[in-house]
Amino acid sequence: MSYFGFLARFVFVPILVLLVITWRDQRRGLVVRQFQQGLVWRAIGIHIALALIYTTPWDNYLVATGVWSYNPQLVSGIVFGWVPLEEYTFFIVETLLSGLWWLFLARRLSEPASFKPSRSGRLLAFGVLFAGWLCFSLLFFGGWKAGTYLSITLFWALPAIFPQFLFGADILWHYRELVFWGIFPAGLYLSLADMVALKASTWSISTAQTVGVNFFGVLPLEEVLFFFITNILVVFGLTLMLSDLSRQRLTAWRLRGYRGLP
Repeated sequence: MSYFGFLARFVFVPILVLLVITWRDQRRGLVVRQFQQGLVWRAIGIHIALALIYTTPWDNYLVATGVWSYNPQLVSGIVFGWVPLEEYTFFIVETLLSGLWWLFLARRLSEPASFKPSRSGRLLAFGVLFAGWLCFSLLFFGGWKAGTYLSITLFWALPAIFPQFLFGADILWHYRELVFWGIFPAGLYLSLADMVALKASTWSISTAQTVGVNFFGVLPLEEVLFFFITNILVVFGLTLMLSDLSRQRLTAWRLRGYRGLP
């Protein structure tokens, strides 16, 4: 199965389905409660651009160092840096898929109870995350070969969550139902689809640079982590960017001259 064949089957098709549902929802007048509905598509577009910019150096490093490789007979042969065109396409369409799935859920889940802001909760969440990032950074730079894929993924991804937690970990907790269902099914679906590509030799993962935990004997733990953490970045980002609570917090912070924690 070619890389574009994988994208067509497992990413383009669900995107088309969700686009049809989105169009029908708009015709029926369904709204995104407690979120800035007029900015949804702009926010998804911003996340697509960020995904492309932020993921490119990380993915090029993985391919250049042999952590991840692709079957040259199953890609177009158009390569930018070390990475094939199909991989850049995947950055874009995975983000779009995750964004459409978030929008589908945001229109259907009930509104949470009253919001309880927590500055200490935001600081605690950031502190725990930072400690985890520091540990995996030390492991990566310490030369743990079997943990290369795992540690470089967390070294790369967790800093993007730092500002999200500092600004709105309590807001994310407030919308925890939306956050959970936005992340878990999408991450699970893409992980299972990845098994098909691995079995078809569309791409392969270095056994020497992974920890050796393989689900169903095929799917490395690191691949599951990648799909879940990329969906985390999108779901956290859209929730915080579009929430009315975020807008109110940002307005109050601006009135204070952007002093202190938002």
